[in-house]
Amino acid sequence: MKIGIVIYSNESETVWNAFRFGNFALKEGDEVKVFLLARGVECESLDTDKFKVTEQMKAFVNNRGRIFACGTCLKIRQSKGSEMCPLSTMRDLYDIIKESDKIVTF
Repeated sequence: MKIGIVIYSNESETVWNAFRFGNFALKEGDEVKVFLLARGVECESLDTDKFKVTEQMKAFVNNRGRIFACGTCLKIRQSKGSEMCPLSTMRDLYDIIKESDKIVTF
């Protein structure tokens, strides 16, 4: 199955759980892509003692998951994409939605 995950939260526990779900789906053999939108583009700075968001993100990418970060949302925050979360566009979000069997939002 192809799963698209849209993350628009910057709440550590929520984002951590979104990537945990993505990692689980990858281990089940699904193809998973994550699109970071709005506050979701802040995910690389959300680590806490309890919720290691970047650890989950790295595992996701290492397991062949793909992450896309909204370029406009990054620019609003005077930020740039990273190797793990490359700058992306609405076209990328559209393509993820169009080709996915299921979309989940966090």
